[in-house]
Amino acid sequence: MLETAISHPSANTALCLSVSSLSLHHFRNYESACIEVDASPVVLTGPNGSGKTNILEALSLLTPGRGLRRARLSEMDLITSPLRREGLAWIISAQINGLCGPAQIGTMRVEEEGVDKRLVKIDGKPVSHTQLGNHLAMLWLTPQMEQLFLEGASAGRRFLDRLVYGFDPAHAARISEYEYTMRERNKLLQTGGGDAAWLDALEQTMAETSSAIAAARLQAAEGINHAMQTMRASFPKAQLAVDGMMENYLLAGEAAIVAEEALKETLARERAQDAAAGRALTGVHRSNFRVFYVEKQLSAEACSTGEQKALLLSIILSQARAATLKKGIVPVLLFDEIASHLDAIRRLELFEEICQIGAQTWMTGTDEKLFGDLKGKATFFNVENGNVIPAKAGIQKK
Repeated sequence: MLETAISHPSANTALCLSVSSLSLHHFRNYESACIEVDASPVVLTGPNGSGKTNILEALSLLTPGRGLRRARLSEMDLITSPLRREGLAWIISAQINGLCGPAQIGTMRVEEEGVDKRLVKIDGKPVSHTQLGNHLAMLWLTPQMEQLFLEGASAGRRFLDRLVYGFDPAHAARISEYEYTMRERNKLLQTGGGDAAWLDALEQTMAETSSAIAAARLQAAEGINHAMQTMRASFPKAQLAVDGMMENYLLAGEAAIVAEEALKETLARERAQDAAAGRALTGVHRSNFRVFYVEKQLSAEACSTGEQKALLLSIILSQARAATLKKGIVPVLLFDEIASHLDAIRRLELFEEICQIGAQTWMTGTDEKLFGDLKGKATFFNVENGNVIPAKAGIQKK
C-alpha cells in the first residue's frame, strides 16, 4: 500500500522544497502555459513530442547551470514565435517555496550586442544564476543520462556537483568562481604570463576554492553512501568515490591549508605546460567521479545500460534521503519517462520512496496507467501539443 505521509525520521522538521506555479512564454513548443500545483508529486502524461520534457527542462532552469538538456539559450525559443525575429525570447517564471521561504523566480533569454545572455531575477531583483542555488535544490534523471558513465569525466563531475547542491547551496558559486579564475589564468598564460604577482593571486584563489569544492564533494559522497545503505527499495546499491589531487589530500587527513599550498605550488610549477596546453592540467576541474555497483563489485562503466540507469536512480533517491537527514532539506526531483523502464514492483518502490521522503517529484510518461499507484496522491496533467490540461477528476489528486 502506498504511503500517504512522510515517515522519515526528520519528517517533522524537513523543509520540502517545491514549485507552486510555473509559467512558460515562448519556450520550446509553448506559446504560453501556466501550471499550478501543491507540494505533492506531479504526473505529466501525453504522446511523445507533446512537450512533457520541455516542462521539466523549464523547471531545471530554476537552478544554477544550463538545465537538464544543457541546450544553447536560443535553442529554447519558440520557433514559430514572431517575437523571436524581434530579438525577444523565452521567459520562465515560477513561484517557489524554497530555502529562503516563498520567492518569485524569473529567467529569460536576452540579446545584448548580438550575444545571448540569461537574465535571472529573484523577487524582481537581478541576480547571478548561481544565486538560484540559495533558493532551490533540484535533481533529475532523463533517458539521455543513461550514457553518463560513458561520456567521460566532465559529465560525471557535473552530475556530482549537482548532487552537492542539495547539501551545500554555496557550491555553485564556488564552482563559478573557480572556473572564472581558471579562465583568467589561462588568458594570462596564453599572452605570455603577464604579471607574476597577478598569477600568484589567481592561483591562490584557485587553491582556496578548490579545497572547499573538494571537501563539499567528499562530504556529499559520504552522506549519499550512508543513506544508500538505509534505502529499503530493491534498486542496486551504489558506492560513490571522488578521485583527484585535492580530494586525495583531504582523504589522507591533510589539513585544507596543506592541500591548498600543494595545489598552488603545482600550478606555479606547471605554468609553462599549461600555457602550451591552453588549459590548467591540474585542479578540481579534472577530478574523477566514480560509481561502483556494490552487489556485483563492478564499476558503473562495466554495467549494463539497465543497471546504470538503476544505479543513477538509487543515487538520486539516496541524495534526497541524505539531504533530508543531514540538512533537513528535501530537493525537488524531475524524472523523465521513468515508469516505463521499471517493472511493477520497482515502480511501486519508487513511488513509496518518493512519498516517504516527501519530495515534490515531477514525472513524465506516455501511459497514465503506469502511475496508477499514485492515484489520489499526485496531481495529474495531460500534455497535448503544447497545452497542459488537468486530468479527469477521477485521476487527479484528491
